[in-house]
Amino acid sequence: MAEIKITFPDGAVKPFEAGVTTADIAKSISISLAKKAVAGKFNGELVDATLPLTADGKIEIVTKDAPEALDVLRHTAAQILANALHQLYPSMHFGLGEANEEGFFFDTDNAEHQVSSDDLAAIEAKMHEIAKADLPITRDVLAKADALKLVDGDPYQAQLVEQAAAANDGNVVVYRQGDFVDLSDGVQLPSTGNVKIFQLLSVAGAYWEGKSSNPMLQRVYGTAFFDQKAMDADDVRRKEARERDHRVIGNDLDLFFVDPKVGAGLPYWMPNGATIRRTIERYIIDKELQHGYEHVYTPVLMNLDAYKTSGHWDHYREDMFPPMDMGDGEMLELRPMNCPSHIQVYKHHIRSYRELPLRIAELGMMHRYEKSGALSGLQRVREMTLNDGHTFVAPEQIQDEFKRILNLMVEVYADFDIKDYSFRLSYRDPKNTEKYFANDEMWEKAQKMLKGAMDDLGLDYVEAEGEAAFYGPKLDVQTKTALGNEETLSTIQLDFMLPDRFDLHYVGADGQEHQPVMIHRGLVSTMERFTAYLTEIYKGAFPTWLAPHQVSIIPVSEEHQGDYAEKLRKQLAAAGVRVTVDDRNEKMNFKIRDAQTHKIPYTLVVGENEKNDETVSVRRYGEDDSAVVASKDFLAEILNDVASYSRAND
Repeated sequence: MAEIKITFPDGAVKPFEAGVTTADIAKSISISLAKKAVAGKFNGELVDATLPLTADGKIEIVTKDAPEALDVLRHTAAQILANALHQLYPSMHFGLGEANEEGFFFDTDNAEHQVSSDDLAAIEAKMHEIAKADLPITRDVLAKADALKLVDGDPYQAQLVEQAAAANDGNVVVYRQGDFVDLSDGVQLPSTGNVKIFQLLSVAGAYWEGKSSNPMLQRVYGTAFFDQKAMDADDVRRKEARERDHRVIGNDLDLFFVDPKVGAGLPYWMPNGATIRRTIERYIIDKELQHGYEHVYTPVLMNLDAYKTSGHWDHYREDMFPPMDMGDGEMLELRPMNCPSHIQVYKHHIRSYRELPLRIAELGMMHRYEKSGALSGLQRVREMTLNDGHTFVAPEQIQDEFKRILNLMVEVYADFDIKDYSFRLSYRDPKNTEKYFANDEMWEKAQKMLKGAMDDLGLDYVEAEGEAAFYGPKLDVQTKTALGNEETLSTIQLDFMLPDRFDLHYVGADGQEHQPVMIHRGLVSTMERFTAYLTEIYKGAFPTWLAPHQVSIIPVSEEHQGDYAEKLRKQLAAAGVRVTVDDRNEKMNFKIRDAQTHKIPYTLVVGENEKNDETVSVRRYGEDDSAVVASKDFLAEILNDVASYSRAND
């Protein structure tokens, strides 16, 4: 039999018979390595441990502690799930099955019996049966015609076959577990017995291909690990995630709701949520005015031609709503970005170099067409209000203005007590420049300027090629959400392209026209995403200055202390405190617990002694003890709490 040469990570080269597998190679090194091996990397590509190798190449043994190992395990677990569902519900149709960072899932459809959470225990038990049977898992490649025969009667699988065949020269990869055959594009373990520690988590609706016009399938979620400690730690993390989920907290505290019947991805802000949002908006506007920004209001509709000029129509058309034909040749577009609107504000007057930097800001409402499957609470919506700002500068002002914006960002983060963030300089991909504005000199100059400014400020950052906007490089401020996900909280972007496309100018000191540079920046993302972020970070226990209800006053007796409670309410409200009197016909302890449940920062209990002495019994959220203080002293305390943004060290 022919030999092939296998090169190891240390550079060593060894001959093997053609058809050798990663598992064979691992076993030739040591029995312990063979036991740990879950897959291989052949010439950089992840492959099944049992896949025959027929050509020379470089090999890496992927063991259970490798980054790719969980993906292999979870792809296998997903197929075991499909096998179990097929055995329990023979008429079931299958959509997409995938492994991801959270675990795995499979989409299902069954006219006779749709899967519900009540079925998970039985499905999981069947999965354990399949795992204990230790069925060998084999990979096969079928022609499209054969694959279509295999999935005959399942419309979703038939469509997946067509897609897989189109992407793979007419061939389709399948995996077999005993008599069960499943389409798959993910590497799997050698047998079902390798999957021991797993659990099913939930069932939720998911549109086929993420489109609301398609059928709703039932998505069964699960997760799997190689050891129980990892599973236990994940259980703790998931419990914490559930407790911090802004959608759950938003419902409990009556902050917002989304009703697909009246508009998917279009949140309704209830009074409590609207109060939080309004407080953030007032803070941001005041802060920006202090830093030299001029606030404007601009329409949410704009002529489509503006977005063709800006390049958004070419680069973001799939994320934009369809244009509206006004019937007279005019095409209007719901804006996906505010930049062209602020450009019109700049162009409305002839500008002098003396006006630069010109800082324009707006809480600008935007609309983007997100797929239904991607929508999530306030984090992924179709209508959003961006804390947006654009500064028009002379080229020599770029670095100073960049530093100024960055210092403002850091100041805002401090007021919201945001500490866990990092900086990422996002450049264009030098190997894939066609999707970016074509001006090599501009890109080199702009990227050098941003890097120079960060170095001048002495800030740590990472550089990321391929993450730039199509019109220029940017600084992304990355933060970890309370659920452990990384997201971009703020951005600063340099733009030499739009001033050129919209023919922007200013009159310089020499009396000649010069082109400004545009700096895009968002301090705290959109109001929707930022509120979601804060809700999860604070776990719904908003600091006093942000809390929708800051004080709840509870009279021991409405008949005897109701007038004093109302007097206190008026005094606090007159000072700008958000305060209510709980005069419900309920027991006092119930009212105190209710105030704690709704995470109100201060609960004031007033009885006869407090009424006679002009005092209040103060209990802070999360504390068991209370303290009696003069009412005027409490007013001073809460006003200081609000003024200091609830920071204990201020």
